[in-house]
Amino acid sequence: MDFYYSGRGSGCRSIIMVAKALGLELNKKQLRLSEGEHLKPEFLKLNPQHTVPTLVDNGFSIWESRAIAVYLVEKYGKDDSLYPKDPQKRALINQRLYFDLGTLFDSFFKYYYPFIRNGQYGTAEDFKKVEAAFEFLNIFLEGQDYVACNQFTVADIAILATVSTFEIVEFDIAKYPNVARWYANAKKFTPGWEENWEKMLPMKTIFEDRKHHADMDFYYTPLGSGCRIVVMVAKAVGVDLDRKHLDTSKMEHLKPEFLKINPQHTIPTLVDHGYSFWESRAVAVYLVEQYGKDDTLFPKDPKIQAVINQRLYFDMGTLYVALADYYYKVFATGHFGTAEQFKKVEDSFELLNTFLECQDYVAGDHLTVADIAILGSVSTFDALEFDVNKYPNVAKWYTNAKKITPGWEENWEGAMELKKVIEKKKCSTTNKS
Repeated sequence: MDFYYSGRGSGCRSIIMVAKALGLELNKKQLRLSEGEHLKPEFLKLNPQHTVPTLVDNGFSIWESRAIAVYLVEKYGKDDSLYPKDPQKRALINQRLYFDLGTLFDSFFKYYYPFIRNGQYGTAEDFKKVEAAFEFLNIFLEGQDYVACNQFTVADIAILATVSTFEIVEFDIAKYPNVARWYANAKKFTPGWEENWEKMLPMKTIFEDRKHHADMDFYYTPLGSGCRIVVMVAKAVGVDLDRKHLDTSKMEHLKPEFLKINPQHTIPTLVDHGYSFWESRAVAVYLVEQYGKDDTLFPKDPKIQAVINQRLYFDMGTLYVALADYYYKVFATGHFGTAEQFKKVEDSFELLNTFLECQDYVAGDHLTVADIAILGSVSTFDALEFDVNKYPNVAKWYTNAKKITPGWEENWEGAMELKKVIEKKKCSTTNKS
């Protein structure tokens, strides 16, 4: 039997597992689709639809993986356990096979394949279809050990190939407990599972490469604490930013071409494959959720997320506001703000000191985006010679955060550049006086 296939295709991998289950040897002929080998005349004679997998069994040519799987079981199976002859069981298995092709795999194809090909995911609506497909599968598996009937069948093998592909692209299967339970078990008892996984690893490499070299335009200034926050988060998740420095003193953020991207004309602004985001903390969370290898920087637990979000809002609405109201006053008046405004700075640090009582991190028990955001702000205060050491819990946290946060050195360089700009502004105003 000649088996024309591509190692990355879930349908191709499902046939390899079915063949293993039946004890069959396939004469594997891998086609390089990127070089158009599936479009050559000799292959078109076998399969005018030019798709893989395609099986040629003693001159009989058949394609579409689920049709091949059933054919192999019916012709070469020692019994009918993988595809029982009972019409009701077959109907259920067939429904799952059509579900696999028309719902589960289709959702993967529309949302994830564009990213693997060109670095751009499908739409939010496409992702909802992924989630809906897993919700259906989760219902099918309620109280069931197998996806169809009460036994292991070709439906399990086909869906295993597809679900494992979702794992490669880091879809959170654990959100669907019945699917996760079935998946963990199916990997143990399905013949050929190891080869299925090995053949997906090149796809994983491509996916990781796309993630870490994403086409993202990042409009920023190293002086801004919010911009520096995003730089540190990007370092933490391992993505490259195509940096585009905007000189706000020359009103570059008000140019028409930038206003089309961000009508609020603020920085930082991130453009990820046509999608625009701004406000540093929103951008930070987006980078973690979209490109993080795991959820440690922004855990999925609702309670932990709530605390992180509270700290992020505190950073923007209290800590950063106090920074801007007192220190950035220099840009308008040539000197810092009022005693009352300085008191708000102190009040902000008192609150942060309280948050950090008996805590090593500002939210939860490990480094999160909240730590990185607040580090960006606190380091700016430090650069401007505010006495952080008056607040012992903050000082302890700050010392540790500087050591463990990726991109700290670049953040500090930006903060010191801001200090130079502010000192120059103060000096120029004093000289004029």
